Formats: sequence, structure tokens, C-alpha cells
Amino acid sequence: MKMKKIIVNTSDGKYPIYIGNGLSNYFGNFLRMNNLFPSKVLLVIDDKLPKKMVKKIKESYKKKIFSIYLHSNEKNKSQKTVDKIINILLKNDFNRNDCLVSIGGGILGDLSAFAASIFKRGLLYINIPTTLLAQVDSSIGGKTGINSKFGKNLIGSFYQPKFVISDTTFLKSLPKREILCGYAEIFKHSLISDRNFFYYLDDNIQKIINLEKNYIERSIFKSCIIKRNIVEKDFKENGLRKILNFGHTFGHAYEAALEYSSNLNHGEAVILGLSSAAKFSQDIKILSTNEYNLISQHIRKVSRKFFLKNYFKERHIQKIVKFMKIDKKNSDDKINLILIKKIGNVNFNKKFTIEKIQKFFLSYFNTI
Repeated sequence: MKMKKIIVNTSDGKYPIYIGNGLSNYFGNFLRMNNLFPSKVLLVIDDKLPKKMVKKIKESYKKKIFSIYLHSNEKNKSQKTVDKIINILLKNDFNRNDCLVSIGGGILGDLSAFAASIFKRGLLYINIPTTLLAQVDSSIGGKTGINSKFGKNLIGSFYQPKFVISDTTFLKSLPKREILCGYAEIFKHSLISDRNFFYYLDDNIQKIINLEKNYIERSIFKSCIIKRNIVEKDFKENGLRKILNFGHTFGHAYEAALEYSSNLNHGEAVILGLSSAAKFSQDIKILSTNEYNLISQHIRKVSRKFFLKNYFKERHIQKIVKFMKIDKKNSDDKINLILIKKIGNVNFNKKFTIEKIQKFFLSYFNTI
């Protein structure tokens, strides 16, 4: 097997991430490599995945394997879905040495890991992320979470997988829209940490989006390294790790304001959020116009549809700001934002009044 390997080493545990083509076919081998021998395995599977690939995963481990197929969307990232998973585990007498495996994108990974973390206070958990977004973001760092009517990811825990298999074969089955979603996090990682990586992305954006092997694998690997380095220094998000939220306070509010509509998925909301956070940074004069233009021009290279006016009107401002206010990172009446000083260098939390954010949006809608 040809693959790249990254070790994530946090205060909560150490685990490997394997990156390569066709790796999920060797799921059983990876269990043995990591000294894991569960007698029962529950696969939580995205119902859109190619059945042949799922079959090969099942055939690679000759033990009792159960399956649940779920439709992956934000509305299913709920306590109700977690209860379905837990009930299968209870009904079939799983113990803590058995295993739950997520095979899907970040939504399934988040809710599966949360279910594993609360079942008998901790079931073995393995993640096989099948979307670009999950491979470069949610599969790294141990965050789990589900949504509620009050907002996104407000219920959750920190829980590490035993290992992660990022099989790039799955990416070939994705529509271009899903590739762009994953690219949003790769782009974010360059903005918060590595200017040279940003230039690499800017020079090769079309090759990456078209999944040319060397370019996409290098981008995944580099993106994972950036997030790994941040997570290792601040596992529980007390300081440095907060920079990973760059653009997300805006992005999560956009998703919630549209009630998690399929018209705007998570990655698209993140790209809008990155654009908004950069514009806000420019407005308060911590980001230069030249730097802002580099960011906005790159977003236009990705897609020309990522403008706030394509999704919202001025009448939506109060609703957006309401969801920004109840973001879990806020602790008082002000809104915390991660802002950017220049490409590769972001600021930690800065607090702004609701009135300041509303004024920004009014100006933003009149200039974009």
C-alpha cells in the first residue's frame, strides 16, 4: 500500500492518519496494525457511497459487522439520529472493546464520534472520511457535535479516533460542488498559517479541484499537517486552536439563517464566511486592501457565485446576527471573531458589539 502517514499526538491520545488511494480496502489490515481486534463492528455509512467500495470494507474484516445507512445532511445531525445508532449498539450488546466506524463526510463523522463517546463512556471509534471536507478538517482533532434548534454543533464532546483512513478514491465519486466544499478548509488553513501554501493553491487551483493526483494529495497532506500542528498545541481550544474558527462564526450563522438548506452547504458557507471575515478585517483596518484583494481574487478563481447577495438580502441581517450572537464561542453580549492581519497570520478573538456587526452588514450589502 502506497500511503502518507501523519501522527496526531494530543493530551487526549495519539493516533495515525493514513492518506492514499484505495486504502479503505485494507480496513481489516489497519485494525490489526493498530492492535485492535473488535468482535463486533458497526458501520455508519453515507447512503450515497458506492456500494462496491463499502462491500470491500466489509469483506476486509471477518467478524460480525452491522450497518446503518444514513442520509447525510445537517438536519440528520441530531440527537434523534444519535439515538438510532445507540439503540443498534445496545440491542446487539456491543461492549467498549467493540468498534463504531464512520464511513462518510463530516456530518456522519461528527455524530458517529459523539455516539461513540457517550456509549458506555467510550466505544472504540474509527473514521473513514469520504469527502474532501472531512479528510482535511473534521477528521482531525477529535471534535464531535450535533445540531439543535438553537444552532450548529452546540451539543458535543472531544473524542479521538483510534485511526483515520483518508482514501482519496472516494473523492472521485463526489460532485464538483463537494470538492469545492472541502477546498474551503484547505484554503482556510493556508490563510491562517502558511503564506507559501496560499501561493501554491493560487497557482494550482484548477489542478487541485480537478483532483489531479499529485496536487490533491499534496494539498490534503499539507492541510492536515497545518491542522495537526495547531490541535497538538491546543487540544481543548483554550487558545491557539481558536484560529481554526476563522470565517466560521459568519459561516455557521449563514447556514443556520437558511435553516441548513441544501442551497448552501457547509463548505460554501465557510467560503462566504472567510470572505466576510476578511472584509470585516479590512473594514476595521487590520488587513490591507492589497491583502484583501489577494483573498477575494482567489475566491473568484474558485467560483464566481460566492457572493453574499446570491444567498441573502438586507432583511436577513438581524437573523444572521442573532445566530452569530448565540455561537458557542461567545461568553457575553458581544460577538467574538477571529480576524486576519495578513495572509498566514490571524488574530485571536476580538469582541464586537451587535450594533457594529449590523453596521458592517449594511455596508457590506451596499458594496458587494
